[in-house]
Amino acid sequence: MQVDQPNYFEIGIYQPLHTENIGTLWRSAFQLGAAGIFTIGKAHPRQHSDTEAVWRHIPYRRYTSFDQFKASLPYGCQLVGVELTGNPLGEYHHPARCVYLLGSEANGLPSAILEQCHAIITVESIHKVSYNVSVAGSLVMYSRWLQCH
Repeated sequence: MQVDQPNYFEIGIYQPLHTENIGTLWRSAFQLGAAGIFTIGKAHPRQHSDTEAVWRHIPYRRYTSFDQFKASLPYGCQLVGVELTGNPLGEYHHPARCVYLLGSEANGLPSAILEQCHAIITVESIHKVSYNVSVAGSLVMYSRWLQCH
């Protein structure tokens, strides 16, 4: 798939553990202009707590494997991993077209996947503990929104 839109992005989670995090990320993605969200490895049932029915406005896709996901990346989009060991988000220049990939709540992104990312970023914090995955994704999208506006 070729994407000609400037500022095109999607965001998703690799092997998410909690559907609540997917729902929170979905709502933030809708609010901050994502073209879509996805998961790799786990299905997502529609959430009854979705008071805005964001599923009507922003598509959700499920990939069964990283290889399936990678094969369907939009042409010209960079793959950006979000992980504890990346470059600081505050110093990162978001590409015009990209797909952000967050790791699972328990295990993050495997090194084999990180090696395939064009960039790896981290959301800075005062303490060394990780953010909740949907919060980290929301902060990344907000950072992108600030840069683009």
